[in-house]
Amino acid sequence: MTDQDGYFGEATAATYDESEADMFRPEAVDPAVDVLSGLAGDGRALEFGIGTGRIALPLARRGTPVHGIDLSRAMAARLRAKPGGDTIGVTIGDFATTRVEGTFQVAYLVFNTINNLTTQDAQVACFRNAAAHLAPGGSFVIEVGVPDLRRLPPGQTAVPFRITPTQWAFDTYDVATQAMSSNYVTITDGRAEHRSIPFRYVWPAELDLMARLAGLRPSHRWEGWNREPFTSESGRHVSVWEKPTA
Repeated sequence: MTDQDGYFGEATAATYDESEADMFRPEAVDPAVDVLSGLAGDGRALEFGIGTGRIALPLARRGTPVHGIDLSRAMAARLRAKPGGDTIGVTIGDFATTRVEGTFQVAYLVFNTINNLTTQDAQVACFRNAAAHLAPGGSFVIEVGVPDLRRLPPGQTAVPFRITPTQWAFDTYDVATQAMSSNYVTITDGRAEHRSIPFRYVWPAELDLMARLAGLRPSHRWEGWNREPFTSESGRHVSVWEKPTA
């Protein structure tokens, strides 16, 4: 990690909402909140990697009590500074292992955040941590991309995803280890700055096995929050696993 806030310290937190502005648009947020509030019902929601509150704040405005776990104090501070942020509890820690009091009707990880856990062991631990927090009948939800390996011709390891006059961004993949990284080259006043964030990509079937190890069973898998069918051409998925009632 680069500092106590991991890869999401003050420099990242200060510009996060602007750099990911498309993900804050109502058409990106509202369908996710619809699904999560429906799963929460009259219960509480727990967000792993709550960040600056992109999902937690509108979910709380729907009447769902939300608690979050996040490693980044800088991101949590941005959340608390927003209207309504002071009503959302945040526990600072690694969401793969950090426990909070009480039980929840839904726990969730959005926007590829499961990939921030860079080992399979940590991802398995995350499922177990979610299961431990859920009430019987509760749901664990993950939104994550499908690994984009079909775009890699033989010998190539990088896939660009953003090219502007001031920023070049690309993902790199190691298909032997499932290690990947997102890399950003930003031009400011004629000078280039490079930043790299490591991830571990994970397949839908692998997530299902992790859920089984945690005692959870598959409930739903959609292409997106609007519940579109998941197919072999889908570039991402929203998956839901349920904790048995008995």
